[in-house]
Amino acid sequence: MNVLLFGATGMVGQGTLRECLLADDVTLVQTVGRSATAQRDPRLRQLVHADLFDCSAIEAQLTPFDACFFCIGVTSSGMSEAQYTHLTHDLAMAVARTLARLNPQMTFVYVSGAGADSSETGRTMWARVRGRLENALRRLPFKAVYVFRPGLIQPLHGIRSKTAAYRRFYGLIRPLLPLLRRLMPDTVLSTEVVGRAMLEVARHGAPTAVLEAADISRVARSRSA
Repeated sequence: MNVLLFGATGMVGQGTLRECLLADDVTLVQTVGRSATAQRDPRLRQLVHADLFDCSAIEAQLTPFDACFFCIGVTSSGMSEAQYTHLTHDLAMAVARTLARLNPQMTFVYVSGAGADSSETGRTMWARVRGRLENALRRLPFKAVYVFRPGLIQPLHGIRSKTAAYRRFYGLIRPLLPLLRRLMPDTVLSTEVVGRAMLEVARHGAPTAVLEAADISRVARSRSA
């Protein structure tokens, strides 16, 4: 399986990259982003591209791939709806439209968030934007599109978020996370679980196109069963 990974330097992306490089059936992982990761592996190819809104210059390097894991995300804090829409909806759709044209056989997995609003009409701005994006992605002509909606995620294996506010948050709750995961394994996930589940839906699909935290946990467990 050849995998494209967008957002490999973020917390979820780092975990997904780790699981891809541990998987025997992944022959190539190509990261695409504004900066490279510190990872080195014979199966890893890193493509640095400054403007992800326009991938025309790198289209030849975006095919053929079996799966794309899109892990780019920004916090809506301090943003207007227009700004957040541009950096979330418009960016992901620009990439996804290109990939759907180049790789119609691809499975596309988008990491959204718990509480995303599929109705697109709710009061919470970020949830409306994410829900609108989820719906738009699912209309694209890929082989399959899956949306992951994790909530609280425990970073493992030295992984840290790039976002300062998230680093402070995880620093405060870090001592509690192992206990929370034991008490609520289908609610509090880990970077390892999310990465494993993404690989599993790329391999075998999932019963539903939108996977909440409990669904993600079940899919990850099915891989290890």
